[in-house]
Amino acid sequence: MEFKVYDAAFAKQYENGAIKAMPLVSWDIYSQYLLQTNVLLHDVNSLHQIANKNQWKSVWDYKESLQDETVIVVTDAQLKIVFASKNIKKMNGYEAQEVIGNSPKMFQGAKTDLQVSNEIRQAILKKVPFEKNVINYCKDGSVYNCHIKGFPIFNHKGEVINFIAFEKIAA
Repeated sequence: MEFKVYDAAFAKQYENGAIKAMPLVSWDIYSQYLLQTNVLLHDVNSLHQIANKNQWKSVWDYKESLQDETVIVVTDAQLKIVFASKNIKKMNGYEAQEVIGNSPKMFQGAKTDLQVSNEIRQAILKKVPFEKNVINYCKDGSVYNCHIKGFPIFNHKGEVINFIAFEKIAA
């Protein structure tokens, strides 16, 4: 009996137009998710192609890294960028294609700590992993604190073939 009173009151409110029914636009939510998933899968596939082509000895879980908004940058042995994940634009404003062929030094500037840069350079020369925070520059000239985990990548012959960096904005 109580529900009938409630139903009647609800029906009366609805008739007066006090409650506007609006359809759930779930396609908007889904399409955003679908777009992000497609970009992520494209990046993962590109990384797998580079790994296969260069016969990487090590394997990483790229999908997990990219899902937590980590930017992945791969350079060749001469430190020219050969891959940057699409989410780099969120971090510094550059499109992935804009950084290909450049050195990661393109993100450095006057406020970049030379000692940290030197420590990274020494790790690269020694072919050892490193983890550092460095002040980098966005495309618009603003700065951000970047946490970088860098690794040399060896092929099956034991030669350094690439370097890979997992980068996030540091707190």
